[in-house]
Amino acid sequence: MVALTPTQDKYLPYVLAVALFMQILDATILNTSLPQMAQALGESPLQMQWAVISYALTLAIFIPISGFLADKYGTRRVFLSAIIIFCIGSLLCAVSPTLDFLIGSRIVQAIGGAMMTPVARLILVKSYPRNKLLTVMNFAVIPALVAPLVGPVLGGYIVQYTSWHWIFLINIPMGVFGFIMGKKLVPALFEDTKRLDWTGFLLFAAAACGFTLAVEFGAQVGRGVYGLMLGLLASVLLGAYIWHAKRRTAPLFPLSLFDIRTFRIGITGNLFTRFGISAVPFLLPLLLQVVFEYSPSQAGWLLAPIAVGAIGIKPWVSKIIQRYSYRTVLVYNTTFMGILIIILAQFNDAAQWMWFIPILTVMGACNSMQFSAMNTITIGDLHGTQTSSGNSLMAVNQQLAISFGIAFGAALLTLLRERLQMDTLTAFQTTYWILGVFTILSGLHFLRLKPEDGRGLY
Repeated sequence: MVALTPTQDKYLPYVLAVALFMQILDATILNTSLPQMAQALGESPLQMQWAVISYALTLAIFIPISGFLADKYGTRRVFLSAIIIFCIGSLLCAVSPTLDFLIGSRIVQAIGGAMMTPVARLILVKSYPRNKLLTVMNFAVIPALVAPLVGPVLGGYIVQYTSWHWIFLINIPMGVFGFIMGKKLVPALFEDTKRLDWTGFLLFAAAACGFTLAVEFGAQVGRGVYGLMLGLLASVLLGAYIWHAKRRTAPLFPLSLFDIRTFRIGITGNLFTRFGISAVPFLLPLLLQVVFEYSPSQAGWLLAPIAVGAIGIKPWVSKIIQRYSYRTVLVYNTTFMGILIIILAQFNDAAQWMWFIPILTVMGACNSMQFSAMNTITIGDLHGTQTSSGNSLMAVNQQLAISFGIAFGAALLTLLRERLQMDTLTAFQTTYWILGVFTILSGLHFLRLKPEDGRGLY
């Protein structure tokens, strides 16, 4: 345990708070801005998904090596470098003249983000005794609850009254503030490191990219065969990673994690359940602005109830799980979330906006309950060194699920509009129906849990 100065002891949690706020704000502020960005870049609003997917996918790829870099080169140096990279990426995003340039800039931004938040969390874990860690973490993650509430509204007002470039430029002053704080407060912590499994890293990264591209190309007219080929190639690469991991003493993600039943069920359910859930925050602002012609600020305010519901349910999550068990909560909550997504398919008139508010508030509460329950049951039975690698794999899995979910939702929308010649509103409604049914079916996976699973976690 590192010896902190009184100033570090008091203010170090603010470093994680700033990092979390920057990253989550950046992820949520973009959704309501996509139609205006598309117009400025000369693109269709319904083809902007890669501005979001590229960020989530890059996070998933680079999160696994953040801990290795922090141990080898020092937490202070890596954290400060991450902020610089994130700000450079933000600046490049702001000056992007084309969608392709924007996607490349988002990748740079995400490389910084992949190191920024995990390393900040690692710093707190290594700097505080276990009896203070829960209090410190609870304080530090408050921005994670506030940013999703602020992001869509702020993004809507920025693009409506200034320009979309400020969506990214606001990261610069926050980054400067975070850098100054980090330079003064973050201790330089090192650990003995083993050689990183670069082969496993490259195989895993290539497989993740291949599956995401396969979904994207599979829905495009004339490119279905490329989607199939990419899917097959990604499957081969994933198989190659499994073969490699079985033969290496310290693989990127040890396969022994999947010998633990609750981890295996939790990580798989986490991936498939998030398909439908992750597509909604991307598709909903497009529906509101492209089809119903809401202003960006109006769309932002209508997304805010999701965050309100998520915050409001937090104090009750543990009590609900204690009463009904993880198995019951996950099965019924996933089903209810699927039904809520299907309800979104019933909206066909801009004048129905008042009904969005209760639906999205309940959806936010269900999302919060789902993520808390899935994350806890996934890592609850891990011990020792398994905890670190399992937690890392879960974080990667969540980002992959976001990229897959958005790609899946966007691909469905493209398929329905371009191949089946549906009008835009009908295509959106059908997409929500499919995502809702898929979410309901994914909840059946949690029936594999036993009623007593997770009982020791509360």
